[in-house]
This record gives sequence, C-alpha cells and structure tokens, in this order.
Amino acid sequence: MHILLKNVQIIAPGAPNHGQQQDILIENGVISQIGNNISAPNARIVEGKNLNVSPGWTDVFAHFSDPGQEYKEDLQSGAAAAAKGGYTTVLIVPNTQPALHTKPQIEYVISRTRHTGVQVLPIGAVTKNIEGTSLAEMYEMREAGAVAFSDGLKPIQSPGIMLKALQYVKAVDGTIIQLPDDLSISAHGLMHEGVYSTQLGMPGKPAIAEELIIQRDLELAAYTQSKIHFTGVSTAKSIQLIAAAKEKGVKVTCSVTPYHLSLTDSQLETYDSNFKVNPPLRSRDDVKALQQAVKDGLIDCFATHHLPQDWDAKVLEFEYAKNGMIGLESAFGVLRQYLPEVPLEKLIDMLAIQPRKIFNLPAHSLAVGAVANLTIFDPEEEWTLTPAHLASRSKNSAYLGARLKGAVKGIINGTNAQL
Repeated sequence: MHILLKNVQIIAPGAPNHGQQQDILIENGVISQIGNNISAPNARIVEGKNLNVSPGWTDVFAHFSDPGQEYKEDLQSGAAAAAKGGYTTVLIVPNTQPALHTKPQIEYVISRTRHTGVQVLPIGAVTKNIEGTSLAEMYEMREAGAVAFSDGLKPIQSPGIMLKALQYVKAVDGTIIQLPDDLSISAHGLMHEGVYSTQLGMPGKPAIAEELIIQRDLELAAYTQSKIHFTGVSTAKSIQLIAAAKEKGVKVTCSVTPYHLSLTDSQLETYDSNFKVNPPLRSRDDVKALQQAVKDGLIDCFATHHLPQDWDAKVLEFEYAKNGMIGLESAFGVLRQYLPEVPLEKLIDMLAIQPRKIFNLPAHSLAVGAVANLTIFDPEEEWTLTPAHLASRSKNSAYLGARLKGAVKGIINGTNAQL
C-alpha cells in the first residue's frame, strides 16, 4: 500500500515540519518521504484544495456498548465512527455487560478490534462489576492492556474506594478517570438546576454535585500524590478548582466535551431528549467559562463522551429518556464552529498530543521512518451533519441538521487507510 499526500499543510505542534506545506509519501504503512514535488507513480494520490494533516487524534472517553448492548453500538461500528471523526485511537469506558472489570474482558476488546484500523484501548473498571463497593483486579487488567481505570458512567461515590484506587494505581503509574457527580445530590435531576429548570418544571441537577466530588477527589489525589483525570467538566467553578490544584502541584488533568462547549440548558425548552446528557448542559455563563478555559490552556484535552442510544431509549417522555449523545463523527466540526478564536494548532495539540501524554501512550511522530498514524482534514470546510455522515449504529446526535466547520477527510493508521 503506497499513498502520496500532495501539497498538504502539516499541523504537528513541536515537530520540525510543523506549519510547512509538503508532500508525504507513505509506503507499506511507514512515512518514507516528506518533501516537495515527490513522485510515486504506483501510489494512490490524495490531494485537495485545503488539506491539512496532523498526528492521529485520540479520544479519551467513549462508550462502544460491546459486549452486551451491541444493538446500540459494537466494537466495529464504534471504530468506524471514530475513523469517520478523524480518531485513530479511542479509550472506551467499562460500562458494558459484563463490565470490563477482569483480564479476559480487556483481552476481548483488544482482540476484537485488532483489525479495525482504529486502536481501541479499554479503560478497566475501578470496582468489581462497577458497583462501587470493592476494587477490581486493576493490576491484571493493566498487564492485559487497560490504559487507565474508571467506573466510567457510574462515578465513584465512596471516598474510601477512591483513596484505595489512587493508592493502587500509583504503583503502575496509572491514572484514575472520574466523571464528577455526587449522586446523593443529583440522582433525580433531569437537567441543570437554574432558571430554565424552574421555568420548565423539571427537577434540577445542581452544579455543586459536580464541584463537591472534584473538591473531594483533588484532596485525595494530593494526599496520595497519584494521578486523577476529570472528564465531562461542565461548570465555571469546577475549572477554577482544578486550576488552583494544578498550581499547588496536584497531579490532575481534565477534559471537556464538545457539547458542553457549544450547547446550553436553554436548548431543553424543546424537550428534545438528544439534549439530555450527564453532566447536564449548563448555563450560558458556564459555557463561556469553559470556552475561555480552552483558550487559557486550563483544559488539557477534549473527550467526546460518545454514548450511543437506540431509538427506543430516546424517543419517549423526557423524564424516561436515557442520557447521552453520540459525538465522534461531529467533534471536530463542533469544536471549529464554536471555538473560532482558538488557533487550529491548539485544537490539534488537544486532540492529538495531550491525550497521549496524559495516559502515557507513545507519541505519534510525523517524521520519515515513523509508522504513519495521521488524520487528514480541511479545517475551513463548512458542512451540515446528516445521518449519512454517521457510521455509528445509533443516531442520537443533537447536531443533526446543524451547520459545522472543519471536515475530516480520512485517517491512516499503519497499513490501514480510511480515506
């Protein structure tokens, strides 16, 4: 397999050829030449008006529903959705049936996704059956290929369990991922607690439910000197707490979803269940604070929180609809559309470079001799998201019909190219 990328803009923060417009020749999955006017008669030519190329993107929190709920998503369709969105690596949550809480389950994911063209990396459960009561065999899962640990969509409620988990993973230089939500406060909430929840007569999920867990876990991370990553951070105060902890030397990182950067609780006036997510869509002030935090470098990376739901789980009364929306295919378009003041270089750093640093994954090099792991995109192309753009088995996206900016043209991962 030979591929020649013609006259592409290289966006590779920290690399010598960053910002240059050149040709890239890939032979048998390896970058063999980078330069001008490369000739390769036997190669497949990829060219376009405004093609950019960067190291492959990594998503740090997605749900592929496999095993157990393959009718919503399976490992193959999830990988296809990732490729469609420009991702060459995806970390998937353990909230499957059975949960990813033992060595065989981790091995199942890795073996079933070996030939998808996207590296699917399992996040091992912190607790057995993600029940929050006793620690799972994290060391065995780490040996089998788990890259981080989390109870995923079920936040760890017990401070004692979190303390033990942070102590446990320190020995293997691991990271705990926490979706911050105190369920004793927010369990019955359907949306952000605020003006709109009052107007709509819906029970609210107060911001303090998120902020209390962040405060607690930051104290535990400081005490253990272990690494914690908060994902789905959604309030202005949450960002302030994390930024203050970073200044004190706490080993904390955080990610935010594209939908928390672009949508507000006002969208729920339509009672459209595609806007029902957890953490919930917050106020306009929170969204502005998150956008500013991206500009200021306070947020480390993005996480799609890709959460497929079938038609029956979404098309019913709002109260009974399941949380979540898919996000892999639309993430880049949403980020470019709603963060116009953030330089492209910074977005690529947060998509491609920082996630791999946070979870100790090998960096993707855009250099001669390196295995090709690339995302190809047009950062300026405007397009409308339609069901035809979706490779996921589920279609629960709040952005269907929305005008987005920045189109993914394909990925190359070794000898597998999806262009």
